[in-house]
Amino acid sequence: MPEHFRALIVILFVTSVVFFLARRPANDLIPDRDFKRRRNLWFLITLLAFFSHSFWVYTAAAMITLFVARRREHNTLALFFMLVFAIPPAAVEIPGFGVINYLIELNHIRILALCVLLPAALALSKQSDTLRFGRTLPDKLLAASLVLMTLLYLRDTTVTDTLRQGVSVYLDVFLPYYVASRGLKTLQDFKDALLAFVLAAFLLAIIAVAEYSRHWLLYNGLINAMGVQWSMSSYLSRGGALRASATTGQAIALAYVISVAIGLYLFVQAYVRSGWQRLMGALLLAAGLVVPLSRGPWIGTVVIIGVFIATGKRAFKRLLLLACAGLLALPMLTVVPGGEKVLDLLPFVGNLEKENITYRQRLLDNSWITIQRNPLFGSFDFRSTPEMQSMIQGEGIIDIVNSYISLALRFGLVGMSLFIAFFASVLWAIFKALRAFPDKEDEHRRLGRALLATLIGIMVIIFTVSSITVIPVVYWSVGGLGVAYAQMVRRLRFAESAELSPSVLQPR
Repeated sequence: MPEHFRALIVILFVTSVVFFLARRPANDLIPDRDFKRRRNLWFLITLLAFFSHSFWVYTAAAMITLFVARRREHNTLALFFMLVFAIPPAAVEIPGFGVINYLIELNHIRILALCVLLPAALALSKQSDTLRFGRTLPDKLLAASLVLMTLLYLRDTTVTDTLRQGVSVYLDVFLPYYVASRGLKTLQDFKDALLAFVLAAFLLAIIAVAEYSRHWLLYNGLINAMGVQWSMSSYLSRGGALRASATTGQAIALAYVISVAIGLYLFVQAYVRSGWQRLMGALLLAAGLVVPLSRGPWIGTVVIIGVFIATGKRAFKRLLLLACAGLLALPMLTVVPGGEKVLDLLPFVGNLEKENITYRQRLLDNSWITIQRNPLFGSFDFRSTPEMQSMIQGEGIIDIVNSYISLALRFGLVGMSLFIAFFASVLWAIFKALRAFPDKEDEHRRLGRALLATLIGIMVIIFTVSSITVIPVVYWSVGGLGVAYAQMVRRLRFAESAELSPSVLQPR
């Protein structure tokens, strides 16, 4: 039996267990028909990919399926979140048929963008209650950033390639942000969308655990069977154990997604009535976070949980208990079986692969020297500088393991500042919206706390990884969620003030 079919059997088995166990707690948040429809669609997309034996056959079948499914879906973003991690985002070039080299690179995420997000964005733009793009500060900063990047592409490439990059930016950045920021208008919309992301992360987590335990990357066979070349997916180990990656292609990208899901789960789990089901969900996400063996997302997760607690009730006491639990756990690891191995993996404590930390320090130093040559708008040939050439690793690549540094090198301090300012403005909007709810246990405030903590955690994690595979689509989507939350709170406050104010209409 071919490898990808053997992998499919494992994937279908472990994910069926998750769907079976998640159905009842999911029904505490959404109707059962929505859960079943999205579950069946996830299985259908997976089966289409594994049985297609061709990326183009899969693309045609998936597009037809998604066009039909979208018409039955009332929450487009939830559909997008449910399917975005179903298939690895390995890309294939659409040929230019002799006119140009190629039209654009197409992958699973862009198929979803074209078939799900684009129709939703067009529909939202026509609705009278949809806030026009450009009305908020994050909109303006994002637009400025995208225009700057597009214009800078003209320095080192052709007009045709610049147009291609512009289309890519529209699909990868604008559409996820716009649909997330405009498509969710009520608390129930948020419950639906965030639950879909968490369910998708549950599936990634159980697949990752299977990969780790069997020392087998389950989706590598699928990529080969579809005839796609993808340099991202490769076997990596740490401490003698396989670093799981599931459909994300990289272990750190998987851990990043699970970390974001943990932040959103802090909101979702409050609606699950069964305590043991909440615990099982938390343990599954924790396992999914551990098996990639990526330390940056571990730090990000601690930040997420810390910020969430700090903005809640009895914050000081709970933070103190969390810190004490962490400090007490470290000595215990020295005496329990296998504890030393775990201790070696921990950031700032363990001794395993300390050269990675040294590499990141050298990257910061050498990148800063390179950035100073073109401080405002960067340069696309930064890799050819002597400082960056000295960073070439054994694989013959220069790994820019820092999203901020990558932006500064390519688009200068102006480009990086616009990127940071965008997320800072979203964080500030969420923080201001939180003050509308003095009751720290209010469900609207709990949603804001989860989004605030998750976005801060993302900003920490991407300091340790470049924006590869699924990483950008997640942080642009979460940024959009933050804008949608601020607008929802604004509408609620306006409605409350309208109810409290006396009517201006007097009987004649």
